[in-house]
Amino acid sequence: MSRIFAYCRVSTADQTVDNQIREIEAAGFKVEPHRIITETVSGGVQASKRNGFAKVQDRLEHGDVLVVTKLDRLGRNVIDVRQTVEALAVRGVRVYCLALGGVDLTSPAGKMTMGVIAAVAEFERDLLIERTQAGLVRARAEGKKPGRPPAFDENQREEIMRLLAAGMPVNQLAMKFNTVRRNIQRIKASLPQKGGGNVQV
Repeated sequence: MSRIFAYCRVSTADQTVDNQIREIEAAGFKVEPHRIITETVSGGVQASKRNGFAKVQDRLEHGDVLVVTKLDRLGRNVIDVRQTVEALAVRGVRVYCLALGGVDLTSPAGKMTMGVIAAVAEFERDLLIERTQAGLVRARAEGKKPGRPPAFDENQREEIMRLLAAGMPVNQLAMKFNTVRRNIQRIKASLPQKGGGNVQV
């Protein structure tokens, strides 16, 4: 007889998995309490590197069922989810996702659904890249420089260079120009190095 496991994940300690457990029960899956694995970990962490999910994988056997409420419970992106599902399918484990109508992701219909989702994700990524490149071309055509605006105008930069050469410490300059040390250090690095020098940090 197939055993049913539930994997429920939240991203932060102030969140709860209670709603996910209720959703799974409401969908008709009867999961024994000791087969409900919960975990608090960022969705950006690959499934294979999550301690809780690793425990689920260790316990799953051929014929078992794993239930999740959403795809992002299974991985950080579509590729990660697909790899996770495929690895479980090889072991004879079925994976159900409630957000996709409770479809078994290891079935032909589930594989088709995953393929469509992957295609849409790739399409959206390509659109984003295309829009970003178009924006850069437009900015250059308008005479704008892409990226962050410079920390200082030309007059400020010249004054900082003069004060550095005169020996004013980086910390003092950062306070004077209301900026971080890193911005002053970049200018310092561009100064011609004199033997020994008297530029202080």
